[in-house]
Amino acid sequence: MPLNALRTFEAVASRLSFAKGAEALSVSPAAVSSQIRALEQRLNQPLFHRHGRQITLTDAGRKLLPGVQRGLAELRKAVEIISQDRMEGVLNISMMPTFLQKWLMPRLAEFYSAEPSIDLRISADNSLVNFDQTDLHASVRFGAGRWPGVKAVKLLDDWILPVCSPELLKEIGPIRSGEELQDHDLLFVESEVWDAWFRMLGESGRDRRWRLLNDSVSILMAAEQGEGIALSRWSLVARDIAAGRLVRPIRTVVQTDWSHYFVAPPHYFDLPKVVAFRDWLTGHCERFERPA
Repeated sequence: MPLNALRTFEAVASRLSFAKGAEALSVSPAAVSSQIRALEQRLNQPLFHRHGRQITLTDAGRKLLPGVQRGLAELRKAVEIISQDRMEGVLNISMMPTFLQKWLMPRLAEFYSAEPSIDLRISADNSLVNFDQTDLHASVRFGAGRWPGVKAVKLLDDWILPVCSPELLKEIGPIRSGEELQDHDLLFVESEVWDAWFRMLGESGRDRRWRLLNDSVSILMAAEQGEGIALSRWSLVARDIAAGRLVRPIRTVVQTDWSHYFVAPPHYFDLPKVVAFRDWLTGHCERFERPA
């Protein structure tokens, strides 16, 4: 079977783009087109309808795609099975950009020192990972801990709290209650992550959201610059509070409905390099202090 052509077909068909398929495979669009033409000639039927730069799958292409995806996934699993005893090599992990930047990055040097044979590569992405269609071994997810087709281990609970710059707190004066806090506009990205906070403090607080920014790290930078009071999570601001860059205008904290989980498909979960990273990560999470 023309394995390379089938791999090329999957890359293009799953994205409905020759250019994006070529980018995913790190080859030229011309090489992708050549592989697709060769596959269509071998099968003696077209796999794509071409409409200028737009493409859609033919009936044959729609029938072929699921089988090719399953086959490639099985091949990836088979390769990993014979590498179960390997400790070294590339380890691909996915996680949310905010968790990577604000919690993990300051700790990563220790992992590199402890496990020099593991080539850790991190993909920063908020999307859920489809392990059957990527080369990722595991991910760190923030959620309820229930995802089909994977094994999940809780790493860390989290808490919601407001933060602001020391200068802003001096300007506005102390905030004595949740009711007083709702007199101020809050900086936060709209998300169900905050549901636990507003259940306790009152849903009307959602209406006072400052809508200029829609990125959690940018919002924390704005709070540090004195632009307002940010609603954030303890895992993201603990270091900034300890360093004095941010302060807590009110001592109220509310535990989130979700937690951080280490997630991997069953065939990767006990891979030695995955276990090494999971154990290291678990140790740091266990030592991470809860908010007062």
